[in-house]
Amino acid sequence: MPRVKRPLFALLAALAFTSVMAAENLVPQRSSQAGVAVRVTPRTVTGPVWEFEVALDTHSRDLSDDLASSAALVVDGSAPAKPSGWQGDPPGGHHRKGVLRFDAPKPAPAAIELRIQRQGEPSPRPFRWSLH
Repeated sequence: MPRVKRPLFALLAALAFTSVMAAENLVPQRSSQAGVAVRVTPRTVTGPVWEFEVALDTHSRDLSDDLASSAALVVDGSAPAKPSGWQGDPPGGHHRKGVLRFDAPKPAPAAIELRIQRQGEPSPRPFRWSLH
């Protein structure tokens, strides 16, 4: 590899490693309420699309949540942003898992909060992370 390309390659590799580490350092969070457990794990919080893995579990009711419309991402206290999509299990059943996708906020925030408003619950469930 020519001398000029080596430093560029090293820089790009370091940036890629840092981006991966950013999501890995954000621990999963769990909320149990009204017989339903919700676990959220940030998968990607860099780049143009941010992803959050969501798992719902219950033994007492049907999980009919439409997560594409009941979830919102709040960054640094700004207005909530709706997901750009949900890829995962359809509504129904007692165990659901999938990924919520959001367009990346600009500029990069210092803190994020994913809110999931479940039908019949008085307030959204907040899942918060600091990015710095």
